[in-house]
Amino acid sequence: MYCVKCGVELDDAEKVCPLCGLKVYHPDLKLEEAKKSYPISKVPSYETVNKQGILLLITAALMVPVVICILCDIAITGSFSWSGYVLGGILLFYVCGVLPAWFKNPNPVIFVPAFFASVIVFLLYIDIATGDEWFLSFAFPAVGVLGIIVTAITAVCRYVKKGYWFIASGCFFAIGGYTVLIEFLLYITFGFKTHIPWSIYPLTGCVIIGGALLVIAISKPLRRRVQRKFFI
Repeated sequence: MYCVKCGVELDDAEKVCPLCGLKVYHPDLKLEEAKKSYPISKVPSYETVNKQGILLLITAALMVPVVICILCDIAITGSFSWSGYVLGGILLFYVCGVLPAWFKNPNPVIFVPAFFASVIVFLLYIDIATGDEWFLSFAFPAVGVLGIIVTAITAVCRYVKKGYWFIASGCFFAIGGYTVLIEFLLYITFGFKTHIPWSIYPLTGCVIIGGALLVIAISKPLRRRVQRKFFI
């Protein structure tokens, strides 16, 4: 038999479509018990792994290069200089990859802006350590706007259950506009200028793709046809 939604061929033992998740039901066909298409997974359950112990080991392992770099920096230069970059990079990795794992159900809407805030603080440290003046005119607005865009997309995808075609379209429009912002910030900060703005190329591509997705989102027959064609 076949799935009535996506058309994939199903085994007699299947009760849920493995592709689209639709419940298999046929009023005139009595399902018979048959051999499963896929073997039962023998991977240990998540509960058997000591999660906190692993996280403590990762934390301790990350502390080793931090301590070594700080001691070497003080011993060689007599001050806290280049080791700050190592410390900042490890902290960024910890905030992004390790810190959310401490929570049972980490909310990405909270941790995504926390990560971008950490990046901003790290870039501020680099700006102060190097004595340059590119943080307020370039790094802060560039990372801040990107953080707002990514956080907004994350929040919409998490809390909005419909309208994914509109969301995808909006993402491409936002990316296109962000490239224009980056070129503007490069110009006012570093004087970078070309005869033809380079941001027009990614902007044009993003607008075309975003417009196509918007048309698909508005046209219900077209949307259904695309979903059936690509099993979306």
